[in-house]
Amino acid sequence: MLRAHGVEVVFGLCGDTSLPLYDALRGSALRHILTRDERHAAYMADGYARVTGKVGVCEGPSGGGATYILPGLVEANESSIPVLAINTDIAVSSRGRFTLTELDQRTLMKPLTKWNAVLDRAADIPRVFRQAFEEMTSGRPGSAHIAIPYDVQNLPVDAGDVWADPSLGIYPSRRVAPDPEMVALAAKVLRSSKNPLFICGGGVVISRAEAELCELAGKLSAPVATTISGKGSIDERCAQSVGVVGSNGGTPETRAIVDTADVIVFVGCRAGSVTTERWRHPSPDQARIIHIDIDPAVPGRNYKVDVPLISDAKLALSALLAELEGFQREGDLTAVDEAKRAKFAKFEALAGSNDTPIKPERVVFELSRLLDPDAILVADPGTPCPYFSAYHVVRATGRRYFSNRAHGALGYALAAAMGAHVGKPSVKTVAVMGDGSFGMCAGELETVARLKLPLTAVVISNATYGWIKAGQKSGYGERYFSVDFSATDHAAVASAFGIRSWRVTDPSQVAPVLKQALAAAEPTLVDIVCQPLHEAKAPVSEWVA
Repeated sequence: MLRAHGVEVVFGLCGDTSLPLYDALRGSALRHILTRDERHAAYMADGYARVTGKVGVCEGPSGGGATYILPGLVEANESSIPVLAINTDIAVSSRGRFTLTELDQRTLMKPLTKWNAVLDRAADIPRVFRQAFEEMTSGRPGSAHIAIPYDVQNLPVDAGDVWADPSLGIYPSRRVAPDPEMVALAAKVLRSSKNPLFICGGGVVISRAEAELCELAGKLSAPVATTISGKGSIDERCAQSVGVVGSNGGTPETRAIVDTADVIVFVGCRAGSVTTERWRHPSPDQARIIHIDIDPAVPGRNYKVDVPLISDAKLALSALLAELEGFQREGDLTAVDEAKRAKFAKFEALAGSNDTPIKPERVVFELSRLLDPDAILVADPGTPCPYFSAYHVVRATGRRYFSNRAHGALGYALAAAMGAHVGKPSVKTVAVMGDGSFGMCAGELETVARLKLPLTAVVISNATYGWIKAGQKSGYGERYFSVDFSATDHAAVASAFGIRSWRVTDPSQVAPVLKQALAAAEPTLVDIVCQPLHEAKAPVSEWVA
């Protein structure tokens, strides 16, 4: 059933209840990637799905395998990424008998995935898998979970029932078009606008609506801002690109563009707390709102909406283009250019510093300068996310940059970068993490080394949970508590796994070392000792204030 849906790779970890599944995988055409724990198997499937447009698949055993895999499913579901997790389970005949690893997987997964099922009969396998793929890739994409008991794995299935629609293995698979009356109303609002602004979330990239967005924004002479997940909606070198807005990665300069808009078009964006700086930018009643989203529960949740367009982003933007045929608004993008110049002038002044510890801005500047436009960069939460979201310029459209913005769990970037590399092996993939994240994912360095994945990991080392310490500084009078840990030589740890690595403490060595690491046709890691986040000037609005 996986092959019938176009699946080519499965990420996962073995266990007692998975023996029949592994015996089947051994004789199949599927590539199986053995991971060191189930959480990272799910993150790998997530990264794979984000860059390929296909469903990512992960698997694990019963008991702890199900609880460990769950964080990746939660992140994928809330980020609208289709990830299928298959957990094997104890035999149906063993339920309720205090069997080792017994767990109610149905109840565990139900509130945290888009769809889930526990199989009781082998005959249901084809039908259940078909439904899982349809649920994951239609409407708002999301994660799914299937539990397969040990004895069910060993029972026969009617060969005639093993079929699938392979178009359900990619997303979005069933696009929904907007109401024509709402399209006409939205076009009327846009024609009368003086300072329209697009704020784009991940829905633009998921829908592959970048071309339609750029054409429509050009027709309206409208700036385009993005959320962190929306990076890639527009080439950030474009005159209309504002960059990231919000409390994580936004700056006072980009905020000013939001505050002057009289019509705001949210596209595939939930207008949540981070994007809007807790619903203050834009302020309530500042602008007329057009909200495009595939999920009918989103428009109107946080802002009074003048025109809701319940639709796939690509189809909605296409419909607006058709409705506005012949219209061309003359606009002035000077304010956008001036905002970006001011923002990057401040950044480059810090990036050029030779102070030690090394400023995070120096790492962002040198790494961004060295990467090819088609490279994929995955940023972990903490120090990497706000800095790279604000200052790493994506020089094309599509999924070239991402972070786990739904729940922001540490330890995501390395595994997600591994999945992204498996999905797009022809481009360079880089994972940037803090040392807090490194401590949560170091075991997967063995997987990187074993598979000889030529990706580069960059660790920003400052021996603290920097985001929390910065919050204690700004909001709690510098009353620091339980946020600091011991410094670690992460390069030495990576070397012990057989990975070529460097430790950098001198700012002048950042560029040459990164250049070597990126050019190597083997796994590499660069450990850079940096200024702690609570002492830095990170683009995080509450700390700036």
